[in-house]
Amino acid sequence: MLILKCPAQLQLLEETLQRSLPATLPVLGTVMTVARGNPASHEVLVDSWPHFRIILTRLRPEEHRDPKDYYINQLSVFYQDKGALQALLEGTEAVTQERAFHIMGMQDGLDEAVQEVASARGMKVE
Repeated sequence: MLILKCPAQLQLLEETLQRSLPATLPVLGTVMTVARGNPASHEVLVDSWPHFRIILTRLRPEEHRDPKDYYINQLSVFYQDKGALQALLEGTEAVTQERAFHIMGMQDGLDEAVQEVASARGMKVE
């Protein structure tokens, strides 16, 4: 996944997300925060640019102090393709299995995708 840092990219992403409200709401706030100075130390990741299928926002990994604290390791996701969500959960370094996490999103299929990946790995989802 690519980490967006360029102000122009973040501005373009923000404008794109605003056109798809309310589904993009979980990631839009973080994109706006990062674009305006990022006081909360978050990062915005996309699978490709400029034609993305999934956006993930999270706290920068170096800011994690407790790998079991899933409130600190809060992820927000917006996806245009459920397959991209499956790929993100199954095999990228963006979502590591070494840390507990809390994932937020408003789209249909998010819960099912998380449950499927967790059961395939023998993990419990709360």
